[in-house]
Amino acid sequence: MNSEQSLNNQLLIAMPGLEDANFHHTVTYLCQHGAEGAMGIVINRPSGLRLNDILDQLDISSSDLPSGEQAIYIGGPVQNDRGFVLHTSGSQWDSTLQITPQISVTTSRDILDAIAHGRGPEKSLIALGYAGWGEGQLEAEISSNAWLNGPAAEEILFDLPPEARWEAAARAIGVDLNLLSGEAGHA
Repeated sequence: MNSEQSLNNQLLIAMPGLEDANFHHTVTYLCQHGAEGAMGIVINRPSGLRLNDILDQLDISSSDLPSGEQAIYIGGPVQNDRGFVLHTSGSQWDSTLQITPQISVTTSRDILDAIAHGRGPEKSLIALGYAGWGEGQLEAEISSNAWLNGPAAEEILFDLPPEARWEAAARAIGVDLNLLSGEAGHA
């Protein structure tokens, strides 16, 4: 695969027929994609946890800011005990991967402390775990009609309610998921 085919900064939209419980009706933001595989964060599956729950487990003090009620997402089935913060770029944290000039992902504890005290990034999505694909696996799944993909938009990543992101991501590329069959066909 050459660099022109990279799906970095793309949204993977699960097709209606994708029955894998980890990805049914999900939208995944691709942080890294290359010849060796891909890594992304599911952005529309809240876990039921709140940031304050995580801060308590990590013994990080927090102020009484509304950020403590921020939802924690199930980012995928891989390393679901590890945190990933998808966020707007700006400040630099101990362990940050800048995906685009506007979007980064950070895995270090310092960003959680900053968010807890109102010094974090302008927008963020906190997830436990990630979605990962080995060499050629994602391309094969796209070819078998498991996923649609399209460019990411900050509004979908951070502003829409999680239950609206799947259909909004598809609409952004001109697809009405309600009109799609779960069955794949080949001419």
